Amino acid sequence: MARANPSKKTPGSQDAIALLKADHRQVEEWFEEILKARSEDWKRDLATRICNALKVHATIEEEIFYPAFLVATEDTDMHHEAEIEHKGAKQLIAEIEATSPDDEYFTPKVKVLSEMIKHHVKEEEQPGGMFSEARDSKMDLDQLGEQLAARKAELEGEADEGDDSTPPRGQRERREPGRVMKSGR
Repeated sequence: MARANPSKKTPGSQDAIALLKADHRQVEEWFEEILKARSEDWKRDLATRICNALKVHATIEEEIFYPAFLVATEDTDMHHEAEIEHKGAKQLIAEIEATSPDDEYFTPKVKVLSEMIKHHVKEEEQPGGMFSEARDSKMDLDQLGEQLAARKAELEGEADEGDDSTPPRGQRERREPGRVMKSGR
């Protein structure tokens, strides 16, 4: 199995799995913050960040990563389970977006979404999980990383249109739009 050619890598680039894991870490951080937050405004802000980030993340996985994974591995069980988990998360995201922190179900919904995402992330990242299987396949993770980063930047740009707010705390340049790739196989 061919390994990375370091000369092909652009500075600051990530492969597909590194990009997806970085998204996971960012959302985990925000979930920790929201579950400790006292201010309703801060909770609303964090909930908006979480929901937007998860919608973008799910979209790039569903449009780019999951189809490539399915072609490369033919693992329909793992693929379909991930798709079903996304569907459940999207439903809860919509419910959270339709309510506010003063709703008695807001915090429980956020907590359940956090637990759903933790479960999903664990399944993707664990040994023998989707990311491990992807690394062992012939997927070109560098090229997929570039595609994911480009689509992510496009989706984030659409989400930012009309949004005059400053970049979220903790997000400043953790989310580098542009190149995100690593070595290909």
